[in-house]
Formats: sequence, structure tokens, C-alpha cells
Amino acid sequence: MERVGDIDFTSLRIGKKFQPSPVAWEDQVLYFLLLDRFSDDQEQGYRGNDRKQVTGGHTPPYDPAIDNGNAVTNQADAAAWRQAGGGWCGGNLHGLTSKIGYLKRLGVTALWLSPIFKQVAFQPTYHGYGIQDFLSVDPHFGSISDLRKMVQTAHANGIYVILDIILNHSGNVFTYAVENGEPPWRGWTYQVAGFNDKHGKASLPFVGYAQNPLPMDRDDAIWPREFQDPANFTQKGRIKSWDNDPEFREGDFFDLKDINHGCGTDSNYSPSPALLNLCEVYKYWIAVADIDGYRIDTVKHMDIGATRFFASAIKEFAQTIGKENFFLVGEITGGRERAFDTLEATGLDAALGIDDVQPKLEGLIKGKTNPEEYFNLFRNSLLVGKESHVWFKNKVVTMINDHDQVCKGEHKARFCATGDGGKLALGALALNAMTLGIPCIYYGTEQRFDGRGDGDGADRYIREAMFGGGFGAFRSKGRHFFDEGSDLFHELSEILRLRDKKLPLRRGRQYLREVSGDGVNFGLPRVLGGRMLSVVAWSRILDKTEMVLAINTDPDMARKAWVLVDAGLHPAGSRLKCVYSTHHADEGTLALTVQKKGAAGDIAAIELEVPAAGFVVLE
Repeated sequence: MERVGDIDFTSLRIGKKFQPSPVAWEDQVLYFLLLDRFSDDQEQGYRGNDRKQVTGGHTPPYDPAIDNGNAVTNQADAAAWRQAGGGWCGGNLHGLTSKIGYLKRLGVTALWLSPIFKQVAFQPTYHGYGIQDFLSVDPHFGSISDLRKMVQTAHANGIYVILDIILNHSGNVFTYAVENGEPPWRGWTYQVAGFNDKHGKASLPFVGYAQNPLPMDRDDAIWPREFQDPANFTQKGRIKSWDNDPEFREGDFFDLKDINHGCGTDSNYSPSPALLNLCEVYKYWIAVADIDGYRIDTVKHMDIGATRFFASAIKEFAQTIGKENFFLVGEITGGRERAFDTLEATGLDAALGIDDVQPKLEGLIKGKTNPEEYFNLFRNSLLVGKESHVWFKNKVVTMINDHDQVCKGEHKARFCATGDGGKLALGALALNAMTLGIPCIYYGTEQRFDGRGDGDGADRYIREAMFGGGFGAFRSKGRHFFDEGSDLFHELSEILRLRDKKLPLRRGRQYLREVSGDGVNFGLPRVLGGRMLSVVAWSRILDKTEMVLAINTDPDMARKAWVLVDAGLHPAGSRLKCVYSTHHADEGTLALTVQKKGAAGDIAAIELEVPAAGFVVLE
């Protein structure tokens, strides 16, 4: 289609039964992947969607004993490996479709997919955030029919699909006529040399398509045609100060061109033609591919009124086709208070927990921060201007790795990059899955990807290719990582199955528990001497059911501890049963509840043991 006006929503809906939304998104386990870095459908020796061994393809599985570092054995090879990570690697929709079974067996119930839209032709925007055509799938990834098939396969396997979308900006579709084409934001508009052609030259008139006398190739400028209007862009140059308002709302995101959404107050916003067309574009993708939710990029850089208008338009359209709980999650940087205020003002369902959650979760597991710093993120009402408890059970998407690592500044690295990260990865994933929020696994984390490169913190190193190719994980090439026999994959799948089975683990209230080494003196674990090596325990309570969970931040030694439980739910002599332990021989064992005298009255406690770097669940 060349125009937004060509979309025929009636024909897209006739005779089609759309996938209903889940009842509660906090019940789901998300998995985020960069499509270009996931699978090229050329792997061999993995289990297909039907569980059978796949023998086709030319890429064998990774063997850590011989393949680690096979791409960097000399300087020339290392340079080629680094260069491969900066461009298209070859992942596609066919490959993703072939790995839906892998995700299902891991325990994933919702797939978050990087943008699939057509990118500018002259730049290697493999990540998908430089859109040139909002109504087409990028040919690197496949076609619309490939997208439909992937979604249908996911739905048939009980997996919802969330697309990553961009409202704030387009790709690098025009060039400024001043300062080498890249002026900084100064508060005024700049003269534009022209729309960029498919070679990146500003050779096309910067005028509306009706006034353009030159023929336009589908790789030129921006599509659909309604976006070929200068009024669609703010034209104020690139952002330099990321916290200066209105600079961060009006400026370009690097060379990605800022879209003019309109003007007005939050509650009385006047949408621009560009925003109205974006609403229609993203309704189209719901209708054509049966999408279940959107992750909206760079929400911080949009007017609140624009985000609210879009959220309302999408939610209302989704309801007309039976998606009553269509999911809208925003990338909202700037801390919890900003995120929560934005959610309340816009109607988005959840925010990505990329500011506070990641460093505090990692710090807890690695024994560098006190556990209450992480647990308080989900209930500290005063920090979001509330007078009573606010539980962020379904308002934040939590993860330990992601493709940007904004929270780490210039020192980007995956959880397993340094120290005991590899040993503690299961505890980190268990904590993420079994505490409040909507858990999300960043692709490769289940295989202990470390994101290590040259130590310069570049984005490419945390975006390794699962299928190997020229830029595989662990500085390798030509080997894939779809290993369902790995210990981490197996244990995580067991944990996620338990989460799916037990409602308190998905929806229960959450309490960090005091622990004791002697059964007499209780307190919250603390960092001592620079590192906390301790059992960290918490409870999830739903109605009259309490489940007790604990990790061990000691990577080398098992540790015992007394853990407080709810005395009203557990009278003296009652027992809790171990339903999961990384030392599986402990499963089925019982922990006796003991009544003790505390400063504020009777308390109840149980004694438990957690394996080194391990995780246990009692019911």
C-alpha cells in the first residue's frame, strides 16, 4: 500500500477470528529478542516445534570446549567479528517461527519482538528503530505473510505476540542544509536540503508528495505517502541535553527524525495529521497480523497528550475486534516517579523497569546492594505520591538484561559478563520471575550470554546472534545456541512451569522476610565488608496461601537460615513442603513451623537450606 488511506479495515476484519487478550498480563512471561540476531532458520541439531531433532541447515550447535573465541583467534578475524556485529546478521521471521517450540518449552508465554518495519536502505539499522516505510515489513526479515505465519504459530503454542513500535521518530529520511546536515537543537527549525534517496543523498524535494514533480522509488524518502510532508517533522536538530525540556521532546534522536505529533494540554490535545496517520498504521498491524500488544519506544520524548491520544485510539480499536486487554507498555526513562506519572496520565498499561529495577536486581543477586532496595521498588508509595500501598504487580516489566543497558551508561554488559555472573544467573532469573512485576527474559540470557567484546561498552556486544553467523556469542562464529539441554535452560523452565501452576507466584502480595542464623536474632540481610553472602527470602501471599521463596547469593557454599513467615497462616507445628530446589533431592522435604517470642509478640519461623547460588520454593 502506498497510502494510509488505502487501508481497508472492513476487509481485514471480515470472517476473521482474532486472538483474545489474556486476563492478566502479570500471569505472562515475556521474552524479548532482536529479530536480526535470533535465528536465520539455518541451524541443525536443535529440537523443532514438534520436539523432533532438526537435521537440516548448516550451522551446528555451539560446543564451549572448542568454540569459545573461535572468531577472534587473530586480529583480522577479531576485526571481522566486530564489524559483523555492527550490521545486518541475517535473523528473520522464518527463523523465529522455527524456534517457537524452543520458547514454549522454556516457559515463555508472550514474545516481545523488535521492530519489523522497513528500514532506511542506506544504513544498517538492523535493530529496527530507523523506519522508512511504516506499512511494510523489512525485506531482511521477510514479508507480511511471514509475519502472519509467525504469529499464528505462536498463538497455536500459547504464546502472545507484542511488537516493538516507534511513534516518536522515523528513520534518517531527510538531511539538514546546515552544519554538515547534523545541527544540534537550539529551539528553532532548520532549513532542510531534501528528503534522502535510497543512497542517503538529499536529492529529493522536501515538499508534500502532491507537489513533488519527481518520481519516488519505494526505497526513497519515507512511506506511506502521507508522511512525505515537511509538516510531519519538527525539524529542530538533534538532542544534546537529554534532560532539557522541551529539547528532549522536540529534538531528533541522533539522526532519527522527530515526528510532530500536535500540540495542546494533556487532556485537550490537538493531534497532527502525522499522529492521526500513525494511529491508523498501528491499527493496521493489529488487524493484518493479529498482534496482542505494543511496546512503545522512547515515550519520554513524546508529549503526554500525544501518548494518551494514541493509547486511547489503539485500545478502542482493539476492543472492536475482541482484544479487551490489548497491552501497551512504554519505554519511559527517568525513574519510577516519572514512569508512574506517565502511566497514570496516558493510559499505558506498564512501563519497562530499565532505570531502577535492573541495577538493584543485579546488585542484590551479586551481594552488592541491600535486598530491601530492590523490594521497595514495588511498594514505596511515597515516591509516587500516594498515601497508601501501591503494588506494582502489573505496572512494570522487569528484566536483568536488555539491548540498550541505559542504566549502565557507557559500561554496557550483560549480567554474566564479569565475576560470578555465570554462577548466579539462575538466581537472578528466579528472582526476576518470582517477584512482583511482569518478568521478561532478554534473548540469550537463558544460555548465559555474557555480552563481552572489547570492553568499550558498545551496543553491538550485548546483541549477539543466537544463530551464530559472523557474530555469535562468546566471541564465536558459525555456531548456534539453541541448547535445551543446558542446565540453566532446564532449571529456568522448571521454575517457570511452577510459576504458571501456582497463582500466588503470579498475583500474590510480596514481603521481604527477615532471616536469622541462630533462630533468635532476626533481621534483613545486609551488605557487610563490601559483599552480602546470605540467604535472601521473601513471601508471596494470596488469600490464605503463603509461599516462601529464597535465593542464596553465595556462589560457592550452601547456606542455612531461619526465615520468618506469617504467624497467622502458620501455627506452631504446621509444615511447609519444598516444591522446588536447585538441589532436586530436597524437593518434597518438609519445614516445621516454630513459634517464637518477638519484640512485638509471637512470631513464626521455618529453617531452610539453599544450595550455593541456588533457589528454593516452599508451599
